[in-house]
Amino acid sequence: MTHGYRTDTYGRLADERTGWRENASRYALLPLRIFLGVTFIYAGIDKLTQSGFFSATGAGSVGEMMRAVRDSSAVPALVDLALKSPSGFGYAIALGELAVGLGTLFGVLARLAAFGGALISLSLWLTVSWQSTPYYYGNDLAYLMAWLPLVLAGAPVFSLDAVLGGRRRRMR
Repeated sequence: MTHGYRTDTYGRLADERTGWRENASRYALLPLRIFLGVTFIYAGIDKLTQSGFFSATGAGSVGEMMRAVRDSSAVPALVDLALKSPSGFGYAIALGELAVGLGTLFGVLARLAAFGGALISLSLWLTVSWQSTPYYYGNDLAYLMAWLPLVLAGAPVFSLDAVLGGRRRRMR
């Protein structure tokens, strides 16, 4: 080993001063992954344990929330679809958030999980938070944008995807 240099995983000489940058970039999405994973797990569990959420009517119910945003949403047809079965829609959102959160946090089919998170955030932005003025007050838009780097990059570290990818590479 030459002073100031190290060999990378391919046996090439690499400047040690740039090594920390490479490491930082490998782990850069980890805080985002943890935040989104924990947040979506919490949101799913919160809905599943909230009394009356899955009802068609009543305070705090998904049905009442959908009726309240129907006329101000960007895509009223999505709200109408949800109103055909508020309970089913509520369970789909809650279980979807739970699956997305677990997949993201543990890095299981991470790109697919992130895509699911982006779809949930997009649908909530176009329906529930569309009327927020100015637009950046609607938190679902920020979540949608936060999912995109994970859709593109997946979960390259501390993930089941990375473990399985490493095994596949070693078997070749």
